[in-house]
Amino acid sequence: MDKPLDLIEFETMLLGRYMHLLTPRMRDGDRRLDRSAYLLLSRIQVDGPMSIGQLSEAFGLDTSTLNRQTGAMLRAGIVERIPDPDGGIARKFAITAEGERRLAADRAANLQGLEKVMEDWTPDEVAEFAGYLGRLNRDIERLDGRPWPRR
Repeated sequence: MDKPLDLIEFETMLLGRYMHLLTPRMRDGDRRLDRSAYLLLSRIQVDGPMSIGQLSEAFGLDTSTLNRQTGAMLRAGIVERIPDPDGGIARKFAITAEGERRLAADRAANLQGLEKVMEDWTPDEVAEFAGYLGRLNRDIERLDGRPWPRR
C-alpha cells in the first residue's frame, strides 16, 4: 500500500466508515436522517421539487429504489407530493418544513463533528483540503455525467 492511489482508496474507504461517527447523537428524541434521505433532501433543496424520473436521472438509481426511499420519506413527513409547479403531468417531491428542520439539524451536527475533528487544523489547511475534496468530487461527476449542483 505504498502507491498514492492505494492510499487514497484506503483513506476514502475509511472516510465513508467514519463520517457517521463524527456527529453526536441527536437530542430531544430526534433521529438522524438515513443516508439516502439526507442525500435526496439535499438535492431537492438545491434543485427544488423533483419527480421520481428527475431523481432517477440525478442519482442513477432505478425507480423502484427511489419509490421505496421516497415512500419512507413521505411516511416520516419530511417530503410531500405536489403538482408540478411547471404544469407537467408527474407529481414532484418537495421538502416539508419538518424535512427542512431535520436536514438543517443533521447538517449542523455534521459541521459540529467536522469542526471537532479539524480543531487543530489551520484555516489554510481546511481550505486546501476542501479544495481537493471538491476537485475529486467534480472529476468523479464529470466521469459519471451527473454533476451535483453547487450553490
